[in-house]
Amino acid sequence: MEKISLVSWNINGIRAISKKEPFIDWFAQDKYDVIGFQETKASLDQLSDDMTKKEGYTSYFASSIVKKGYSGTAVFSKIKPIATEIELPEEAFQGEGRIVHLEFDKFHFFNGYFPNGGAEIEDENGKGTGEFKRVPYKMGFFDSFFKYAQELRKSKPIVVCGDFNIAHKEIDLARPKTNTKNTGFLPIERAFLDKFTAAGYIDTFRHIHKDQKDAYSWWSYKSRAREKNVGWRIDYFFVSDELKDNIKDAYIENDVFGSDHCPVALVLEF
Repeated sequence: MEKISLVSWNINGIRAISKKEPFIDWFAQDKYDVIGFQETKASLDQLSDDMTKKEGYTSYFASSIVKKGYSGTAVFSKIKPIATEIELPEEAFQGEGRIVHLEFDKFHFFNGYFPNGGAEIEDENGKGTGEFKRVPYKMGFFDSFFKYAQELRKSKPIVVCGDFNIAHKEIDLARPKTNTKNTGFLPIERAFLDKFTAAGYIDTFRHIHKDQKDAYSWWSYKSRAREKNVGWRIDYFFVSDELKDNIKDAYIENDVFGSDHCPVALVLEF
């Protein structure tokens, strides 16, 4: 049997986190075959070799070209891909460095930093309207990704990880009642994950841990939220259900610090 270990982490700036001891120690490990980072906030010309190279791995970076120091994703892989792709094929959703797609022998792998909904739109009196500036872009991005994944899935299973910027169910955030009108927990956003899972994409953490409560991957820097575990689970590994029997383990590394997110991991067995 072959095991493949994968991990995903929104590091909230690769240049900043690379100076932090918890990250340095974590990144020095050799326990993962594939490492996906989101929100790298850097282009390759801003990075030194110690941020782009890891012994035994090949790295693949997608950087924002629309705005410096924004968005961005990266993958470090021990496994040599058959093919690589940066960004989604649809031009309207290119330019922010949000997707690294590697085709491996057994599956297509996507590492994604999916858009957040942005700031709330205010009326002429400065009051919130209940609408968020980037929610239409966010939902368009998700639809574009879904269509592409479904097309690729016809020939090979899908593994997708990353910061989805959506808590799916009430169990996935500490304070659901007070966040129903906030982006990240809007009905339209949650409906996408309903559609996604209904199409046969498995939330691997829930597959293993069922209804485990208080399991989060992101905490606001405000009000000592991480210390109090007032968090959200918005970082995921999904696999298409052709890989259901290959899911060996899925877990959250909530004892790893350095970002406002923590790593989430998946182990597949073939």
